[in-house]
Amino acid sequence: MNLQAYAITPNTKPRMTRADKWKQRPCVMQYRAYKDALRELSIELPESGYHLIFVLPMPKSWSKKKRAEMRGQPHKATPDKDNLEKGLLDALFVDDAHIWDGRVSKYWGDEGQIIVKRIPTYDTLDEALNSTIH
Repeated sequence: MNLQAYAITPNTKPRMTRADKWKQRPCVMQYRAYKDALRELSIELPESGYHLIFVLPMPKSWSKKKRAEMRGQPHKATPDKDNLEKGLLDALFVDDAHIWDGRVSKYWGDEGQIIVKRIPTYDTLDEALNSTIH
């Protein structure tokens, strides 16, 4: 299947210390709950050729007009897209060194969502440099 959508609000991985193994900081507890939810959803991510689309929920404080204007628009605020990807990869894999090719985007939406879309990739550097596909 080329597209898989998961109903979960994306989250980033907080900086953790040794004390976080026993200390229950809210940001760490929230990330642990996120990891558990991701595992329950059985998200599968290929080692290459994926486009992760993070849909971040709009604040409830926004007016109906602003929500209508921003729905589906690029999310240009924090969290950064690389931090969202890191949070997901660290939750799914003990070691994510085998992941070598992927794209990440983030958009505003009514509900949080992670969408995994398969995209074409190149198997070698020569293929990537000599391709006419953009």
